[in-house]
Amino acid sequence: MLDEIKEMYQEMGIRKSVLDFGQDALSGLKERFEKIDEIAEYNQLKVIHAMQKNRVNESCFKFASGYGYSDYGRDTLEKVYADVFHTESALVRPQITCGTHALSLALSANLRPGDELLSPVGKPYDTLEEVIGIRPSCGSLAEYGITYSQVELFPDGSFDYENIRKAINDRTKIVTIQRSKGYQTRPSFSVKQIGELISFVKGIKPDVICMVDNCYGEFVETIEPSDVGADMVVGSLIKNPGGGLAPIGGYIAGREDLIDACGYRLTSPGLGKEVGASLGVMQTFFQGLFLAPTVTAGALKGAIFAANIYERLGFGVIPNGSESRHDIIQAVEFGVPEGVIAFCKGIQAAAPVDSYVTPEPWAMPGYDSDVIMAAGAFVQGSSIELSADGPIKPPYAVYFQGGLTWQHAKLGILMSLEYLVREGIVTL
Repeated sequence: MLDEIKEMYQEMGIRKSVLDFGQDALSGLKERFEKIDEIAEYNQLKVIHAMQKNRVNESCFKFASGYGYSDYGRDTLEKVYADVFHTESALVRPQITCGTHALSLALSANLRPGDELLSPVGKPYDTLEEVIGIRPSCGSLAEYGITYSQVELFPDGSFDYENIRKAINDRTKIVTIQRSKGYQTRPSFSVKQIGELISFVKGIKPDVICMVDNCYGEFVETIEPSDVGADMVVGSLIKNPGGGLAPIGGYIAGREDLIDACGYRLTSPGLGKEVGASLGVMQTFFQGLFLAPTVTAGALKGAIFAANIYERLGFGVIPNGSESRHDIIQAVEFGVPEGVIAFCKGIQAAAPVDSYVTPEPWAMPGYDSDVIMAAGAFVQGSSIELSADGPIKPPYAVYFQGGLTWQHAKLGILMSLEYLVREGIVTL
């Protein structure tokens, strides 16, 4: 069978030297992959337990329309999310369009004019800059008199506790912590590190709200930021928790009063979580959550495989091939735009959808430079599916994530290497 598999790879355009290089990198990863499977098993049981506790049944999948009053499936799903994340409440809706929307919703629902938002982990993800008002934009928090402060990380990615203490003041209402690196080359944070930061912040100001941008981090570890003191955890359903099946949506899980405020901001004062019909997506939301732990495991294996491949070739990789993992994103620094573009072309060529399309950099809304994105996905923009993207600016790093199966993630990484070899950027 191994010979047939090799023939299939070669038939799809991957040369023997690339296959051999990949196999050599893979040979030392057995123990790490077994550990990932153990975490996936624990998280799978956690999800099933929450579903059983809340008596998920066929009626949860029925179509609800109009106002959505008494949408049983929607209300049950939110109870399941609250139990999975060990929180008092959750808001899980198709009306939340993406991760940026979920974060904007959580912030605008719980900040008022005169309040200050603090990021103790440096600048946030690019699309949040306009939400906050770092880059002026219509409807930003800054337009409503909400100020913003940030504390840079130390060069090694650790927290600058002294300056965080100085930055917290009487107006500091929310502290936002981005778990994943975004378009930066800093380390992503472990849940333990996030817990230590939250404990420090609350030791200075106990009533401050700690919100964690949990995008790309769900089910990577056995605990979530809400287990270590986060008042709100926020994410997108077209990333880890949607399991590749959710066609849209986002979630906010946390303290009940904060989630209620999010409901009123999402719909209307006086209506809140009572309205918002699920419009027939509940089965995919439930089933996606059910699959999420194993889908995330496949994506993690792909990220580790990518780190080991490109580290051996001498490129900067964050995290490196042996570090512990806290999200599904793998950054590779090429130093030249041609490397980022070739990598993305390879990922696109490995896709089940639009494999014949050639990705090109373009001026995407919400970003301050051209961005290239490769995503031949069943759900547009789904970054739990095999995808890669990056801004065309120094240090010319590409960010790889996803893969609904480990086997597809493996194909994508091998194809990315194949394209780099074809372009003469890598010599094996």
